[in-house]
Amino acid sequence: MNGEEKEKMLDLLCDKFVYGLTDEQTRQLESLGYNQKEADSIEMTVAALGLVDVDAQSAMPSHFQAKLLREADGYFGFDQAEAEEPAIPERQIVLSSGRSPWFGWLGWAAAAMASIALAVSLFVPRGDGIQAGGQKTPTPTPEERLSPEQQRQRLIDSSSPGQVIMAQWGKGKMDDLTVSGDVVWNAAKQVGYLRLKGLPKNDVGTETYQLWIVDGSQNPKTPIDGGTFDIKSDGEVIIPVNAKLKAIDPKAFAITVEKPGGVVVSEQGKLAALAPVKPAKA
Repeated sequence: MNGEEKEKMLDLLCDKFVYGLTDEQTRQLESLGYNQKEADSIEMTVAALGLVDVDAQSAMPSHFQAKLLREADGYFGFDQAEAEEPAIPERQIVLSSGRSPWFGWLGWAAAAMASIALAVSLFVPRGDGIQAGGQKTPTPTPEERLSPEQQRQRLIDSSSPGQVIMAQWGKGKMDDLTVSGDVVWNAAKQVGYLRLKGLPKNDVGTETYQLWIVDGSQNPKTPIDGGTFDIKSDGEVIIPVNAKLKAIDPKAFAITVEKPGGVVVSEQGKLAALAPVKPAKA
């Protein structure tokens, strides 16, 4: 058997125990001829590799362990007299077509075992979320989705005492509107929410609502833009604040009606609601 045939035979033996062979591949393997002991050794190697990451849950029964050790000694053992000989005879593998030196096969065997290890690593499923190296795959934490109302309440609950500013909505300059609710703002987190009731739905094609924050650090004529929003339903709504600048010392919050997309500076011709911030009690 030449080197190419030997390589083909080892490839087929590896495939036999990792993937299984087709009828045509089985006929090829039989035509090449192989030693059954060699085939058994490769099969046991594949099985051992497949158990690399299996976590043993209980100890092996002592009588079964003793039996395995006896059989292992019989399969892999050697004579004591042979161990005492000064010279180690060259080991050989016997195939059906003849004999060849062990070291001539060493390169082929190493390549075959590497192929088996790679195939097992790629194709053998690992149960219970086990990764290579015996580590468990961390279970992803489900993303928590809160409603705007829940987000508002969480901001209030998670803030330190005195950290949240709350102001009540009152009338603006539009006599036909009566808006109620409040605005909460945490200056440390730069997060806040509007709670509104009585603000009518707007025609998004012609107008939008815009929030303004009158801050102590800003000129009252140029309040901080708090973002635009639309009202699409009746009843109470919760709107997150989208401040374009830091609002550290809010004095009042205002809602105006503007053109779609909002404006940079409002003329405040349509002031829908106003929420002045009451000074903190000493």
